[in-house]
Amino acid sequence: MRVPFLKGQELLWLFGGVLGLLVVATGTTLVLRQWVTGGALQATMTNLSARVRAWWVMCAVFAVALIVGEVATVALFGLVSFLALREFITLIPTSRRDHRTLLWIFFVILPLQYSLVATGSYALFSALIPVYAFIFIPARIALTGDSERFLARASETQWALVICVYCVSHLPALHLLKIPAEAADTSTLLLYCVLVVQLSDVLQYVWGKLLGRNAIAPSISPNKTWEGFLGGVGCATAAGTALWWATPFNPWQAACVSLAITLTGYAGGLTMSAIKRDRGVKDYGTLIEGHGGVLDRIDSICFAAPVFFHLTNYFLTRAS
Repeated sequence: MRVPFLKGQELLWLFGGVLGLLVVATGTTLVLRQWVTGGALQATMTNLSARVRAWWVMCAVFAVALIVGEVATVALFGLVSFLALREFITLIPTSRRDHRTLLWIFFVILPLQYSLVATGSYALFSALIPVYAFIFIPARIALTGDSERFLARASETQWALVICVYCVSHLPALHLLKIPAEAADTSTLLLYCVLVVQLSDVLQYVWGKLLGRNAIAPSISPNKTWEGFLGGVGCATAAGTALWWATPFNPWQAACVSLAITLTGYAGGLTMSAIKRDRGVKDYGTLIEGHGGVLDRIDSICFAAPVFFHLTNYFLTRAS
C-alpha cells in the first residue's frame, strides 16, 4: 500500500533527501577539516571534501536531466557511456588496424543503443550488443587481417562495450517498463537505484575508515574491508527498504532489490578495481575531482543497473 500524501511527489522527496545529505556532508567536512591537522586523517578529509564537491556537480547535472525529461536523461547516460568507454578503451592494447572497429563502436553501436532506448524498442535494445555487436566486432577485427592477440583484442573490446554501454543503458531503459499509474514514475526509480548504490559506496568508505581492519582482497583494493562491506551494504539496504514508498515495491521487495543492487554494486567496484590493478593504473581518468574518471564513479552502477532493471520488471510482472 502506497502512502497517499506522497503520491506523485516521490521524486521531489528523494531529491530533497539527497540535497539534505549533501548539505550535512558539506557542513561536516568543513567542521572536521578545522579540527584535523596533518597526517593520514588530513588526507582523508581532503579526499572527502573533493568527493562532496564533485557530488554537488553530478547531482545538479542529474537533476537537470531528470527535470527536462526522458530524452535528456537518455542523452545524459549516452554521454556517460561514451566517456566511460573512452576511458576503458585507453587501457586496452589495440592495433592501428582496430581504429575502424572502434569508430563503429563509438559512433554507430553506442548511439544506436541509446536511440533504441529512447524510442522504446525493447527487443532490439536488449539484443543489439549481446547478439549483433557480439558477432560484428570479432568479424570486423578479422577483416583487418591482423591476427596478433586477436582473441584478447576482440574479447576486451566486447567486454568494454557490454560494461560501459549495454549495462549502463539499463538505467534510462527503465522507462520501457510498464509501471502502474498509481506507482512511482521511472525517473524516481532511476534516482532510487543510483541513490541506493552510491549510498552503499559512500557508507562502505565511511565504515571502512572507522572500523576497517580486515581487507577482503588486499592485492586488488586494500581499502575494501569486511567491516566496510558489511556496514555499507547493511545500511544502504536498510535505507533502500525504508524508501519503499518511492517505488512500486512493497517493503520486502524493496529490501530484496536493495540488497541485490548493493551486492552487485560491490562486485562491480571490486571487479573494476582488479582491471585497474592489472593495467597498473590508479584511476580510469581524471575528469571528476576526487573521484578519478567517469568509470571510477559508475563502476558499481555498471553491475547494478541491469540487475535492478530485471528485478523491477520481475516484480512488476508478478504484480500485474
